Amino acid sequence: MYDSPCGELMLGDFGGRMCMCEWVTEHRKNAVANRFKGILGADFAEVETGLLKKASMQLDEYFRHERTEFDVPLFPVGSDFQRSVWQELINIPYGTTMSYMGVSNRIGNPKAVRAVANAIGANAINIFIPCHRVIGSNHKLTGYTGGLEKKHFLLELESIIVM
Repeated sequence: MYDSPCGELMLGDFGGRMCMCEWVTEHRKNAVANRFKGILGADFAEVETGLLKKASMQLDEYFRHERTEFDVPLFPVGSDFQRSVWQELINIPYGTTMSYMGVSNRIGNPKAVRAVANAIGANAINIFIPCHRVIGSNHKLTGYTGGLEKKHFLLELESIIVM
């Protein structure tokens, strides 16, 4: 677990790569656990690893405005389409936002806005895969698995003013 300034995060390591940085809610924990069991045949165990220590240190630096990029190895668990969306999220620079339509266009599938939104909602590696940087086409905050308050907090932390 990682206690961030805007809420508790559950961190996960699978084979030396980060597979989870998830806001702690029972609903999300169960959804992620079911996906991990189905795809990886994996279950949760509370163990501290070197990777999770490094991830925690990098999160500390991020929240202190000392880090704008992460370099822990990631292991996003999902379909090929989901992973293509998540990769595009990683390409959104710190301090900027992109619309769901923009992400759809960038992955070469402009009609997949709804599917892109669903893939973003399934992201289990929050902050490291910055789904908080995706906003509505009208520049309004929309959906975030951690809640709009956390999304607003993260965007404000990155000095992005969104109303």
